[in-house]
Amino acid sequence: MKAIVVTDEAAGTAGMTLGERPEPPAAINDVVVEVHASGYVPTEVTWPSTWTDRANRDRSPSIVGHELAGVVASLGYGTTGLSVGQRVFGLSDWHRDGTLAEYVAIESRNLAPLPGDVDFTVGASLPISGLTAWQGLFQHGRLQAGQSVLVHGAAGAVGSIVAQLAHEFGAYVIGTGRTADREAALDFGVQEFVDLGNDSLKDVGEVDLVFDVIGGDIQHQSASLIRVGGTLVTIVGPPEARPADGLAIDFVVEADRAQLIEIVQRVRDGRLRTNIGTVATLDDAVAALNPTERTKGKTIIRVRP
Repeated sequence: MKAIVVTDEAAGTAGMTLGERPEPPAAINDVVVEVHASGYVPTEVTWPSTWTDRANRDRSPSIVGHELAGVVASLGYGTTGLSVGQRVFGLSDWHRDGTLAEYVAIESRNLAPLPGDVDFTVGASLPISGLTAWQGLFQHGRLQAGQSVLVHGAAGAVGSIVAQLAHEFGAYVIGTGRTADREAALDFGVQEFVDLGNDSLKDVGEVDLVFDVIGGDIQHQSASLIRVGGTLVTIVGPPEARPADGLAIDFVVEADRAQLIEIVQRVRDGRLRTNIGTVATLDDAVAALNPTERTKGKTIIRVRP
């Protein structure tokens, strides 16, 4: 099968190649999925799990990508809950070969049914961004209606879904970004926009929850805005800054079938829009995943037409 493979950690995304790899077998409780569309996170090549297995053994050459939408091609022994020919989407294990390939083997529990009226491209854009937003807001941030949320990168792939979900659940949403992001952020449900290049974060005042996708100095400034009992949630690694009288939580997104179903239902009924930027074929994936200029939204690779 065709797949996007990395072999040189030092080369980063520039070391990606389109190559041939064996089709994966279905182990116990696995599903082999015929991939129709796949998402990719630009930092994947820096993750230890891209290069080693759980026993810290080298596993390169590795197939990258961990989001997919496709059709179940075969079931491993003991696999239940899904059937051959079923449309699915989900999030593959970090330590296993990924989804930028014509086929992927994935634990069935990491998949959810993809309704027939949701395009594979949309389905592939949801798992990481949608689950990250859902888990950061509700599991770790414990968002309540009436609270205020500061969402960094509110026009980005993750931030746009954070903004929409927070708005739906009755929060006051303050979004940040660059000047060019203002209209998109407002369109995604932000009620107040902060231009990080021209405005002062201090002017925001106190907030209940910060959703951080940037880190560094922005995280330090944000921590000082959190009111007593509030929470800083970050996805960029262990917190470098902590609120004086609140919590700082970092987390790694996890697959969750029930949450995927909640997210895709919101797409179906119009409550949630995914933020897709570039869509490219598998043959053109290497160039698409190594853009020469800043891109907007999530890049999706269509593995099959």
